Amino acid sequence: MGIVSEEAIDEFQELMDQVEEPLKKTYERVHQGYLRENLGRFLKARDWNVCKAHTMLVECLRWRVDNEIDSILSKPIVPTELYRDVRDSQLIGMSGYTKEGLPVFAIGVGLSTFDKASVHYYVQSHIQINEYRDRVLLPSISKKNGRPITTCVKVLDMTGLKLSALSQIKLVTIISTIDDLNYPEKTNTYYVVNAPYIFSACWKVVKPLLQERTRKKVHVLSGCGRDELLKIMDFTSLPHFCRSGSSGSSHHTQSANCFSINHPFHQQLYNYVKHHYETQGQAEPAKQGSFHVGFPEPEAERCVIAKTIESELHKFENRNGLAVSIDDRKSSHETLANGDL
Repeated sequence: MGIVSEEAIDEFQELMDQVEEPLKKTYERVHQGYLRENLGRFLKARDWNVCKAHTMLVECLRWRVDNEIDSILSKPIVPTELYRDVRDSQLIGMSGYTKEGLPVFAIGVGLSTFDKASVHYYVQSHIQINEYRDRVLLPSISKKNGRPITTCVKVLDMTGLKLSALSQIKLVTIISTIDDLNYPEKTNTYYVVNAPYIFSACWKVVKPLLQERTRKKVHVLSGCGRDELLKIMDFTSLPHFCRSGSSGSSHHTQSANCFSINHPFHQQLYNYVKHHYETQGQAEPAKQGSFHVGFPEPEAERCVIAKTIESELHKFENRNGLAVSIDDRKSSHETLANGDL
């Protein structure tokens, strides 16, 4: 960091030293002892404007308190069958680490259907993975490596991306907005693999809309990206869809598939959440409603991007004679808005 950056962090830290309870407790959950690195993330997200970064972080802390985010790792998605359904339709997992020690998260963008549970379960699951990453994995990795490791890399598998993605834009926008406002700058690099033409068409029009720091993070790799990714991680850390002979997210055994509920990452995460539930005095998780979280309003840039993607998909489907009826599309959007997929 340069002198200006260090001065900005010092100024920001003085402001945060004055934060009141109960925000102070949840603030400790956020920074996990890595104060300056945490402040740097929020500053970077607001172009090193201390006032804007301070407002952003305080609003994040209020969101956490209002939605009881600190307790979300003691709220298992039950019964197990429902959790399995979420995992089968919201494809995300951790495949390993880069050579620099950063966690590698894989996301099956193209084959995620989000059609087996309400929107609230998908949001709950996503936040739990974020919190487990930030409060368990990253502190452990930092201690092991003897230095702060506060970010991860994500490999986005576009296999199976279809026009049906149109109905998922609202949910994806909710999740990405939560990340933007409350988990800023947690991803070091995005690697896009197995990209079909429909992705290329959308990326061409969306890329100019992104901020420069975001554009620099996104790398669209050729094919499954195996050779490029092996420059930064060992073969054992490659997501299953990037390994030799892969043909997409779905053609692999569960033991190798980091999306599967049987994968060690998901087993460890679920057991961690279940254990913390049990420490509250109950032997088994009772059937409960989903953990409802307030959805923040997306920023203007996010709205423009979502509308641009939607418009591009409409053009694509019309060009290919695959137009969906207005009533069907309206029904799809109303379903998402009501939280029932």
